[in-house]
Amino acid sequence: MNYFLAITFAVYFAANFPAQPINALENKNTNVNAAKSFQVTQDKFLLNSAGTISLQGYLGNKIDLCIENRIKTQDGDYLVEPFRHREETKNWQTEFWGKWICSAAGAYRYTHDPVLLKIIKNSVFSLVNTQTKEGYIGNYADSSHLEEWDIWGRKYTLLGLLACYSVDEDKNILQAAVHLADYLISEIGPGKKNIVKKGNYRGMPSSSVLEPIVLLYNQTGEKRFLDFAKYIVKMWESPDGPQLISKSLAGIDVAERFPHPRVWNSWENGEKAYEMMSCYEGLLELYRVTSEPSYLEAVEKTVENIIATEINIAGSGASLECWYHGQKNQIYSSYCLMETCVTMTWMKLCDNLLRLTGNPIYADQIEKSTYNALLASMKSDGSTFAKYTPLEGSKNIDGGQCGMDINCCIANGPRAFVMLPDFAVMKSEDGIVVNLFCQSETRIYLDSTNVLTLQQITDYPVSDSVIMKVSIQKDAEFSLALRIPSWSKVNTLLVNGKPLDNIKAGTYKIIKRVWKNGDIINLKFDMHCRVEKLDHHYALVRGPIVLARDSRAGEGYVDETSEIQMGDESCRLIANDVKPQKVWMSFTIPLTLGSDREKKDKNKLIHFYDFASAGDFEDYSVRYKVWQNETIDIRKLH
Repeated sequence: MNYFLAITFAVYFAANFPAQPINALENKNTNVNAAKSFQVTQDKFLLNSAGTISLQGYLGNKIDLCIENRIKTQDGDYLVEPFRHREETKNWQTEFWGKWICSAAGAYRYTHDPVLLKIIKNSVFSLVNTQTKEGYIGNYADSSHLEEWDIWGRKYTLLGLLACYSVDEDKNILQAAVHLADYLISEIGPGKKNIVKKGNYRGMPSSSVLEPIVLLYNQTGEKRFLDFAKYIVKMWESPDGPQLISKSLAGIDVAERFPHPRVWNSWENGEKAYEMMSCYEGLLELYRVTSEPSYLEAVEKTVENIIATEINIAGSGASLECWYHGQKNQIYSSYCLMETCVTMTWMKLCDNLLRLTGNPIYADQIEKSTYNALLASMKSDGSTFAKYTPLEGSKNIDGGQCGMDINCCIANGPRAFVMLPDFAVMKSEDGIVVNLFCQSETRIYLDSTNVLTLQQITDYPVSDSVIMKVSIQKDAEFSLALRIPSWSKVNTLLVNGKPLDNIKAGTYKIIKRVWKNGDIINLKFDMHCRVEKLDHHYALVRGPIVLARDSRAGEGYVDETSEIQMGDESCRLIANDVKPQKVWMSFTIPLTLGSDREKKDKNKLIHFYDFASAGDFEDYSVRYKVWQNETIDIRKLH
């Protein structure tokens, strides 16, 4: 489920599961009539009401900058303009509006900013006014309908319309989405065109329209949308399809599902990362409606495989936008590494699985991506995004696409940032779930007369400690589930000064008690520096933060070999109070540089910065490097 439809589904759960101990009173601005009771499988974790959380500190400030300087400054009419000229034959301009408006709706859910609401309303009605009498909203010529990226663009238009409907209940918006979907159904299906033969990449971009089709079914209950969704999945498993279920259940790596393509950007390439994950997002929505176990199993097994073989140390992956066994190959330079669209979609898919299953592994992945790949992709003022963010080299702001001054990642990156408030604190059947540690305040109605405020006081992950203060009108019994990151092996947890035991890494520590006003929770994590090694390379990680050597420190070549003066498992970092401008965290660590062990000054304190701060978007001469070349000591070779 998409974060930008969070309002819809938060209301859905509150309306349909009143027996839950914690029922948030819906904000007056939520869409109280939007969702219907068509979902069969209930999520383990539920969204809180809109506007109930405020994120502050470093991460909260970055979210604010993204909203103010990227989302709100976008000229919406400029993104609608291509829809007014139906002459396109191959490009994807129409995705930009859908991605941007989804981020605007997510930002409005978080802030309830009336300026954002006005922006959303003005833009969606400009778009709806381009719809033809047949129902088409797009920019492709009549003779090129369904080709290349046309259906992909329609997908994002549908998602955008549904996002707008979640914050503005005008039935004309929903009707436009219905009319657009019906027109697609009139062109695609049995006896018509085959969806997996349209567009590139084994039909994955086109058939990822599955997601909004199922969400539209949830809104309307119209069986034709459910039937069309089932048709799409059936076509996946045809000889021409991407076989997203059968190949996953067979345990085939995502990078090896089809032969290496003769032409990279073509229909025969079946490893396109972003579009593959988008299809699985739709499959999860269909699982919620049908409870077909193979659907969930296929997504979980694929995500397990992506974690095991593709996601790199910074929480993203893909080269040239395709899976390529990226985990073992991440120490090497490769073209077009870590597309921001891949990062965002990976986070979104993990968030979807987290809510559906309650498995903390997905929350760990989101944290890893957030603090590394995502933050690294955004310019420090939040105004734009890099298309690719390599693990070494320099940072670059890429230009526009399709003849426009925006590209897919500039449009898509903000969606991940506005997802984070909903991810941070969720609800479960028994209580509250804290996924993200960040200076914040969350306000939740336990019932109609009792409001809980949970305040986090912390500069995590700079420090290792989080203090949580409970403010509550009346004593209440519920469970508070705290995510214990998988990287934190030694943890301490106190409630009102009394220690709790059994604080295991990679789990939720569930504290069930009668909570009282003024209760205080103290949580401390294991922030020792970890050394990751891979084929005579090493990288430094502190908590969730990946570190990188940066040429701004003026300490020689970042590409030279080095050896850490430490044991095999840990090292001691020294935190630096003095940092370059725009650097969040700075540390030093003793290294032996180069291959000459006889140098008198061979052991030097070398600076490392957090990966998100490494490099400089405004100075391409600045070089950084995550994976350090290890000087080989033949005495240690086996």
